[in-house]
Amino acid sequence: MSEDTSRPTPPPGKPARLLPPDSGRDRPLFVVASILVFLACLAAIGARGAWSASEEWTADLRGAITIQIRPVDGRDAAADAETAAAMAAVLDGVAVASARSRDQSAALLEPWLGGDLPADIPVPLLVDVRLEDGAAPPVAALEAALVEAGITAAIDDHARWIEAVARSTRLARLLALGLLALIVGAAAAVIAFAARASLAARRDVADALHLVGAEDSYIAALFERRFFLLGVKAGAAGAFFAAAVTVLVIYGGGGGAEYFLPAVAITPLEILALIAAPLFAGLVASLSARLAVAEDLRKRW
Repeated sequence: MSEDTSRPTPPPGKPARLLPPDSGRDRPLFVVASILVFLACLAAIGARGAWSASEEWTADLRGAITIQIRPVDGRDAAADAETAAAMAAVLDGVAVASARSRDQSAALLEPWLGGDLPADIPVPLLVDVRLEDGAAPPVAALEAALVEAGITAAIDDHARWIEAVARSTRLARLLALGLLALIVGAAAAVIAFAARASLAARRDVADALHLVGAEDSYIAALFERRFFLLGVKAGAAGAFFAAAVTVLVIYGGGGGAEYFLPAVAITPLEILALIAAPLFAGLVASLSARLAVAEDLRKRW
């Protein structure tokens, strides 16, 4: 009788695996899991970016006021801007005040109106007033000084923008965190389905182990270890591509998007999250596989 060589023989001294890898089934699962980890990493980085942008924008708005000098016939708007800056600089709570030129004001309008504005367009001149830490905006005193000097101006203490920015960034954070939770849930569901399919494909192994006295926890642990390794590998691949896309966005972005989107940066926290992504993916995969297999085994025996 000839020996059956249809299955590979393990090397001498090395025991055969009870659950050997199956590339035909594992490869599609690896690809799907990698994509989910990739999306989860991008969602986490996006949530972190929204959080940082919210803190920076609200801090900038709270620590400054803006004086808008309106062009009026018979007056020199540039001189009025310099005068307003000098009057604001001596008020209590003001750290520094500086007048902006017409070119600088036009540059702020460039994303919406384009460059090379006609010279006869009346562009308001701005005075940037920076406040000391914790100081209240001296709006009333500044308004009185401007009226006394006969300067036609409007003062913006940014109060109406602070809540709008905070509300928008809170919504962006919640959406990013909600997307992250949905992706993790989808990954857990995919792994649970794959674990049940793997158990069904290896029913003879599970039955044999059960007949020789193996407990359900032991059988479930076999699937847990297998899917943990698969999750770690998929997590490493997904995190790598998420890091690559983030670097491309940082160094290859442009086209005016920086005016509307918060800047994405790789900080130690983002690096730590990307490094921890494979381990987290492995833990999610192993837990999902163990719970799914344990439930099926309880129903079977």
